[in-house]
Amino acid sequence: MKTRTLGTQGLVVSELGLGCMGMSDFYAGRDEAESMATLERALELGITFFDTADMYGPYTNEQLLGRFLKGKRDRVVLATKFAIMRDQDGTWRGVNGRPEYVRQACDASLQRLGVDYIDLYYQHRVDRKVPIEDTVGAMSDLVQAGKVRYIGLSEASAATIRRAHAVHPISALQSEYSLWTRDPEDEILPAIRELGIGFVPYSPLGRGFLTGRFRSASDLPEDDARKTHPRFEGENFEKNLKLAEHVAELAREKGSTPAQLALAWVMAQGDDIVPIPGTKRRAYLEDNAGATAVRLTSTDLRRIDALFPKGAAEGLRYPGYTMAMLNG
Repeated sequence: MKTRTLGTQGLVVSELGLGCMGMSDFYAGRDEAESMATLERALELGITFFDTADMYGPYTNEQLLGRFLKGKRDRVVLATKFAIMRDQDGTWRGVNGRPEYVRQACDASLQRLGVDYIDLYYQHRVDRKVPIEDTVGAMSDLVQAGKVRYIGLSEASAATIRRAHAVHPISALQSEYSLWTRDPEDEILPAIRELGIGFVPYSPLGRGFLTGRFRSASDLPEDDARKTHPRFEGENFEKNLKLAEHVAELAREKGSTPAQLALAWVMAQGDDIVPIPGTKRRAYLEDNAGATAVRLTSTDLRRIDALFPKGAAEGLRYPGYTMAMLNG
């Protein structure tokens, strides 16, 4: 496993990360023993960039990682997030970027994770009611206090990123990016590259859709949050399935799996990009890790663009109420 650098402040991470959300929330079939084994296997494979958030669970994903990190802290680059508030029962309570909340949220995350510092601390969503300068100013204070090493934003607009970066260097932006979500190419990627900010795509496998695992909407358990996502519903699902079949076809030609091809495409978009595919199972983790050995030629990339062009996916990437939280 090679490394990549996010931003210009010195944050070095494994070229492929691990999204931990599904181990505790949103996706069905959770198993703590298998999750812990998956985290251990990730380290064995050289994947050391772990991503979580306080709202996953809520809180339980950070606690899970806290149990795993005992005796291993120096081997992991740990990223977590704040701002999306949820009650213990999962009820959404909005977004909070107030400076006093930034400090409270960080201290609570440090306690749950059982660590003295967080390597990369993101604002999960932008609070439109609080000037970004105030929020990032509080995050900068956390860096000065030694509680955080680097700071990031998630799903922020280019204008917000510029304002934030003027207050304190932003090392990474985390946003959804994959073959079926290429919106960042319009304004976000040019802006962060101009500023020297790294890019961390979440859901680089289209929430598992691009792996070919799902043949119909009924393949998703009833309590799986993806059932509420427009791209997984009705006619959208059927149209998107044809796109996933193109990925599978190309993967066969390359001697890879669909997941590996989809991840290799994301990684081929630039050395400043570090995808964090999420999984809670060792088998999928090992499959994903194989993407680092897939080399896509310029001819391959042109073929992928032809078969899966930008904007080809049908449906919004989130339900409407969640879409309103994006691009803040």
